[in-house]
Amino acid sequence: MAAHDYEAVSAALCKGLRLRSDPLALKLFETQAAMDAVDGLRRPKPGVRFSMCQLIGQARWLGWTLGATHDNVVADSNCGGVMGLNAPGEKYLDGRMFHNVWFATVEGAQKHQAQMPRVPAGKYVGVVASPLAKARLDPPDSVLVYATPGQMMLLINALQHRNYVRCDFTVTGETACADSWGRGLATGEPSVAIPCFAERRFGGVQDDELLVALRMEHLEEVVRGLDWLAARGIRYPIPPYGVQSDPTAAFEVNYAGKM
Repeated sequence: MAAHDYEAVSAALCKGLRLRSDPLALKLFETQAAMDAVDGLRRPKPGVRFSMCQLIGQARWLGWTLGATHDNVVADSNCGGVMGLNAPGEKYLDGRMFHNVWFATVEGAQKHQAQMPRVPAGKYVGVVASPLAKARLDPPDSVLVYATPGQMMLLINALQHRNYVRCDFTVTGETACADSWGRGLATGEPSVAIPCFAERRFGGVQDDELLVALRMEHLEEVVRGLDWLAARGIRYPIPPYGVQSDPTAAFEVNYAGKM
């Protein structure tokens, strides 16, 4: 596959995993001018603020190439803070914001904020989200793939098929976008998250969905891995065999001669 053939990678992932929405590219920008130069860029109307998960949801479900700065998100919040567009305000960091909402103690709320993966503030002024297949962010800093647990399991199997690495993921709880796009952008490592209450209420994330942030190199390996696994009878969807059936015959399909 040609280097970073965005349309082909997106199509292969959607076909191999039967995704319900296209992979979404993310890119951070150090200057407003560089962000404004992105082809087909949309911006929220002046004075209108969204949560970051709403902005990501608009790009995901409406197919927009959407740019956002600190001025487009909830002021001094984790919405921009996870992306590095601002530092969270003191009421977040000292625990007041989440105390007696998500945490019974101020100490718990403080620990939640202190341990949250974030892109460090100060370098970036904006972020753009766009369907990967449109190839408008070349290269993206991260790509988001929304998937059911079964799809996510096979995606990870495909990623591991040639160069096995154990994947460890974090669970922040509320503000779980820190575990996906926050951690993914900050580290460049595959980052799976259980989307939080806000992502599901405001961002359009479905009840049965997980989210992973990956680099393009990871996605290209996943595409190779899906084809490789499919040739061995391992593909999505996974047909149930039955809880009371002797599995010997089914094992023989995948483990021929090894049982």
